[in-house]
Amino acid sequence: MREIARTLGVSRASVAKYAEQEDFSPAPPAPLARPGASVLTGFEHIIERWLGEDQRRPRKQRHTAKRIFDRLVDEHGFTGTYSPVQRHVKKWTARNRQAGEGFTELVWPAGTVQVDFGQAEAIIAGIRQVLHIFVVSFPFSNMRFVQGYRGETAECVCHGLRRVFEHIGAVPRHMVFDNATGIGRRVGTKVVETKLFGAFKLHYRAESRYCNPYSGHEKGNVENAVGFLRRNFMVPEPEAATLAGLNEVLLARCDALASTTHYRKGLPLGELFTQDVAASLELPGVGFDPVRYESRKADKTGNLLIDGNTYAAGPAFHSRSLTVGLRHDVIEILDEHSEPIRSFPRAFGRQTETIFEPASLVPLLVTKPGAWSHSPLRALVTDPVRDWLDQATATDRRRLLNAVDAASGSAGFDAAMQAADTLIRRGDQPDMAALGMLARRMAHGTEPAAANVDLSVYDTFTTLNTTTGEVA
Repeated sequence: MREIARTLGVSRASVAKYAEQEDFSPAPPAPLARPGASVLTGFEHIIERWLGEDQRRPRKQRHTAKRIFDRLVDEHGFTGTYSPVQRHVKKWTARNRQAGEGFTELVWPAGTVQVDFGQAEAIIAGIRQVLHIFVVSFPFSNMRFVQGYRGETAECVCHGLRRVFEHIGAVPRHMVFDNATGIGRRVGTKVVETKLFGAFKLHYRAESRYCNPYSGHEKGNVENAVGFLRRNFMVPEPEAATLAGLNEVLLARCDALASTTHYRKGLPLGELFTQDVAASLELPGVGFDPVRYESRKADKTGNLLIDGNTYAAGPAFHSRSLTVGLRHDVIEILDEHSEPIRSFPRAFGRQTETIFEPASLVPLLVTKPGAWSHSPLRALVTDPVRDWLDQATATDRRRLLNAVDAASGSAGFDAAMQAADTLIRRGDQPDMAALGMLARRMAHGTEPAAANVDLSVYDTFTTLNTTTGEVA
């Protein structure tokens, strides 16, 4: 053996090992004992007791390896490092894993969809903003559709589903939702859905099911689809003039996925998707209008509190009971006779300022021109108009605001204020007749652009007598 070791250039221990070995059959790798485990001597039973007690606790309130390490140091004077504690917890967990733990592969029939939200950034009208991307995936064919919204409300979900249904020309029979999509939740065996989504299901005759809490694996197809669509459609950040325009582009890009091949079935997604559509329901004759109506009472200033944000119905509606229509993008305010009186873009998140329509404040300022100095309207007008109103007497201020109010009814507030700005810059008196006529022309695009007039052409019609100095 010594001669073999010298000839081959290996150790004598290696030669002895293989010379005495009789069975060279492959064997599974044996775990290597890691040094340093001895520092846990006397602490193992404490760790295992804590882990055993965790089996009776809620899953989200069990010990992590880091928490066990911190408790050992604080409560039992442990002087070792974190690594041996982590390894011991890992071994204990592997030894005590139940046979029923883990995940099973789920089979999804055609005509079933999974629904979820994700987040991604986009640039809309030059402004970078975070969008909530609404994803609908068909696990049978792996076709996926996405729409962007500014929130995750029931109105957004119903609008997004209607868009997808009408785009594909069919209604999936079964819909699987996350437990936090804004349209319903499952607590144990009980499911509570919003009234709006209940009406949506009745309208389209579809069924819904909700995942167990903290069980994203139950809808793994749409979880993967959210990441796939974000990486492939939202990198780099898409740009669009409007959110509706972006959503049209996203649907077109989703349609292009039909030419790709299924990762497992080896067939084009479009071919498999025809089976999804065939297994779905027909569309009803009319689309569902995803709007939620609620009653609100305006305060003494005519403001309404809606989802934590303040909207101004107008001073004329103070202390009145009004109806609010909440859509995915619009807040509509109706009077006691259900007639629309105001409409605002819907705000998501907490806004610090009152959301108002400028024209609604003008009538009050006509009655109370002294309130102009502290009116929210003051910050929205141009500098010439603001300076003129700041320096005007109460009578002149009332006269201009009355003219703006009258012109707003026929030409719109923006055109009325633009007309006021133009007249003030010219040095003309902004009275009601002149302002109203100019505002209507601006609103219809018939007002010619201002230009410098060359008056020298009139010099040809005059003759100067050099003898007498008279103009003939």
